[in-house]
Amino acid sequence: MHILLLTSAFNSLTQRVQAELKDHGHTVAVELTHEDSPLRDVVRREDPDLVVAPFLKTAIPQDVWSVHTCLVVHPGPVGDRGPSSLDWAVHEGADEWGVTVLQANAEMDAGDVWASVACPLPPVAKSDLYRNEIADAAVEAVLLAVGRFASTTYTPAPQNSGAGDGCRPYFGQSLRRIDWQSDSTATVVRKLRGADSQPGVLDGLLGGEWFLHGGHPEFRLRGRPGEVVATRDGAICRATTDGAVWIPELRPRRTPGGPATFKLPATSALAGRLSAVPARPAPLHRTGHEDIWSEISYREEARTGFLSFSFRGGAMSTDQCERLLSAYRFACSRPTSVLVLGGGRDFFSNGIHLNVIEASADPGAESWANINAMDDLVEAVLTTTDRLVVSAMAGNAAAGGVMLALAADEVWCRAGAVLNPHYRLMGLYGSEYWTYTLPRRVGTAVADRLMQEARPVSSGAALRLGLVDRVIECGPQSFASEAGALASRLAALPATQSRVNAKKAEGDQVDLAPYREAELAHMHRIFADPQHPYHGLRRAFVRKERPASGTALHHTAHPQG
Repeated sequence: MHILLLTSAFNSLTQRVQAELKDHGHTVAVELTHEDSPLRDVVRREDPDLVVAPFLKTAIPQDVWSVHTCLVVHPGPVGDRGPSSLDWAVHEGADEWGVTVLQANAEMDAGDVWASVACPLPPVAKSDLYRNEIADAAVEAVLLAVGRFASTTYTPAPQNSGAGDGCRPYFGQSLRRIDWQSDSTATVVRKLRGADSQPGVLDGLLGGEWFLHGGHPEFRLRGRPGEVVATRDGAICRATTDGAVWIPELRPRRTPGGPATFKLPATSALAGRLSAVPARPAPLHRTGHEDIWSEISYREEARTGFLSFSFRGGAMSTDQCERLLSAYRFACSRPTSVLVLGGGRDFFSNGIHLNVIEASADPGAESWANINAMDDLVEAVLTTTDRLVVSAMAGNAAAGGVMLALAADEVWCRAGAVLNPHYRLMGLYGSEYWTYTLPRRVGTAVADRLMQEARPVSSGAALRLGLVDRVIECGPQSFASEAGALASRLAALPATQSRVNAKKAEGDQVDLAPYREAELAHMHRIFADPQHPYHGLRRAFVRKERPASGTALHHTAHPQG
């Protein structure tokens, strides 16, 4: 069928639905909607067999849904309605939730049900749930609904009963407010997780008003409730009544008439206000399963090393790249035969940190520093010849993050991960040795196509193309243990040392310098030119604004041809 996706943003779920529908043989057009979107004209032009709305903040007009079957993806079980479904679920501590695909009609979220799929809700942030458990259920429900529609024999069920709680109101800041003088660590973490990544929790801090983003419990540090007692990995630690929480990011409240604000590492956002706050770094090498929050950690099991990293939104600033490179060098000093990169849950990496770049005094210079730091990290992986390196991608990856994964000897990803192995949508040529690793993986013709078409790739398609070597069929919570068991078996294989020997011989013959020099020549010209589209596209992306006319490079209609 020809399917039109209507969406308010080309977010992770929209990308995954697009890629999965393509894998099932459908042609797909994507239309980003906004207040002045000519939806009626788009629908008339596309004349779709079916309209699907994976992420839509506005109602579909009656003269569209009355002519075309329009299926809306709602992140809640049958009977649940309202704009803050997942927020309420996290707030109330639900351990099971669901996704419903329903038919658009005159009443929001009240249409007939085409499919509904249940899913678990582990105690993690709302945005993490949305990209993983909710996305898994949503794709299953969409494919089921599309199949039922295509059969022409299925009759959707009216919403006259269900497990949901009916239409609930928008989950506003009055419900999210933290009372530092009475809220426990568990309560504060739950409130922070329920607001991540949007809209954040509005709070007063050190003379300013900020939206707090992300939250991790801290059980060892203490202080006066609400006090900032420590910093670590760009995050601040605030005391609660019975412990503390780590808050990785802050976003200043927008002033009336002022420019759009955006999230930054908390210590960067509070620069100059934390001089009396001590840094409390976490140990890199963990000997057990200590409950210590940090962005990077390392552990060993027999002959296998696990270098885990988790950066907010998958973005990696210059500082984060440098810290990860230092940790990687430590991991390579250890007596292991297999080293696993990643392996947690959620994002693997999305490349350079556009928010930190945007906030810098000289975005062009910071872009240059960031891309060189990414290149240094990727080069270290590519030139590791004394062990096998495995990239374990629990979640999505894009741009330089994909190329970081491809630098390893083997690439494993969870079923459901979405890869965007291109840079074009941000106006960039790209670096991270992609001109070496991508053709080596998929061939020159496919590499060129992936770069030019700039479309999301599902895990299944990535396996067929050769971008990844293994797809692990499991839930997000199980990926770390599944990948760990596979890595341990790999380390125990007699053939592993033979592969290491062959890798060293091959590595000694490859001169990587020309690839880096050619890529960086392109990137330097882009970063040094303030009129290049990259700068406008970056600003629009970071500030969540529509790109200025003449800078948009992405055509959403018929994105897969």
